[in-house]
Amino acid sequence: MAEQAGTARRTPLSRERILRTAIALADAAGIGSLSMRNLAQELGVVPMALYKHVANKDELLDAMIDMVVGEIDTPMPDTEWKQAIRGRILSARSALQRHPWAALAIESRNMATPAILDYLDSVVATLRSGGLSADLAHHVMHAMGSRVLGFSQELFDTTRDAGRSGPSTAPQPAAMPPEVAARFPHLAEIATAASHDDASVVGSGCDDQFEFEFALDLLLDGIERLQQQGWTSAHR
Repeated sequence: MAEQAGTARRTPLSRERILRTAIALADAAGIGSLSMRNLAQELGVVPMALYKHVANKDELLDAMIDMVVGEIDTPMPDTEWKQAIRGRILSARSALQRHPWAALAIESRNMATPAILDYLDSVVATLRSGGLSADLAHHVMHAMGSRVLGFSQELFDTTRDAGRSGPSTAPQPAAMPPEVAARFPHLAEIATAASHDDASVVGSGCDDQFEFEFALDLLLDGIERLQQQGWTSAHR
């Protein structure tokens, strides 16, 4: 361990090394546990050394987000627009699943980071090159919302905590008691009507990935239909 610590201290400090270490710490313990002090300790430097590379924790967090966004795959040239958008969004979802703190960190920022703006611009460019009008592309981005970045806020999701480092350890909701099922029969009916995943945040037993892709495909199919019909907002 002493040899490893000595090696870390001899490794030149760089912005990339700081960011990768910060991301590893956030992945392990959640963004709420990350501080300039414990980051410096992990790197084997004094806290002031960090400020030569990042101005403050806000800049650090923005740069961490941009590094995560940089993990999103770029579609192959000449990929059909719907397939390209679907692939990018699912790649974004995979990136956020590797870094569970990132979704709420993105939501917490007052302004989009440069990498997010570049990503969103490229998504719009894909829509436009696929034949969607600027008008339709505008409404598509509203409809997609955060889903275009690979996440969405589900109803009654109690796991959305920027400090949480992984899947929720909180108890999952119990099966609906008979008296509650009798009062809300339609909710009770659909609660057991689909595939199940005990670690789901969508609801007890729901399959998170399936629900995400189901909603994404509904949107993409509907968008394609509108594009083929020559839809404009004047048709409302």
